[in-house]
Amino acid sequence: MRTMIRAAALAAMVASAGGALEAQSIADRVARAPDGRIRMSFSAREGVCGNGRNIMVHDSRDGEWESECEPGPVRVLLTKDAGRITAVKTYVAGQWRQSASTTDLGTVSAPAAAEYLLALAERGGTGAKEAVFPATIADSFTAWPGLLRIAKSEQASRETRKSAVFWLGQAVGDRITPALDSVATDRTGDQEVRDAAVFALSQRPRDEGVPALMRIARNDRDPEIRKKAIFWLGQSDDPRALSFFEEVLTGR
Repeated sequence: MRTMIRAAALAAMVASAGGALEAQSIADRVARAPDGRIRMSFSAREGVCGNGRNIMVHDSRDGEWESECEPGPVRVLLTKDAGRITAVKTYVAGQWRQSASTTDLGTVSAPAAAEYLLALAERGGTGAKEAVFPATIADSFTAWPGLLRIAKSEQASRETRKSAVFWLGQAVGDRITPALDSVATDRTGDQEVRDAAVFALSQRPRDEGVPALMRIARNDRDPEIRKKAIFWLGQSDDPRALSFFEEVLTGR
């Protein structure tokens, strides 16, 4: 059993290192490309589809009817000016138009593309916020550790950090709520980013979000954060929130 665990851990480390190296390769290729438009494509995770313009994060099927929504690929268009990425646009499905002036990286590894995009977001600058979303819809990639890193980064812009917090709130997994909690209760953090984390907690499943909001409302030393937590508890329509309000109001 120990041998199997060590082998699994080693495989995970190798996969992670491989993704990071591939991400560096994408960064190198982007760095070598001339100023102008640079595009790449990669596979979308399950449940993501689009028609070239609109993107759905949940596959919409209803009985006999099916929307015209194709499951990928994700297509990302970068704009490079004076050696820096200044804009990021994301499409799902559709196809690229022929363009002699655009550098096309072709189809790249989805995890590597996501690693590159999150690194781009974390560095900050124009277009950083728009680099977050495509990383969250990449196939075979766990985005939340990178999103948490961006949410806590002093280098990333406020808007980029708020975007990372929002997508953290949409992530699936039992480690997401503690991650959001850590952002919301970080007294050294940006106020708007903390507010966004409290809101994201209100969007989590009740059994995760409501206890976290109650804990913040009881214990956080920032009155504004407590006020936000109480507000979202009031919107939850959860009986535990009502009991909490009664406890606070009666002092029992």
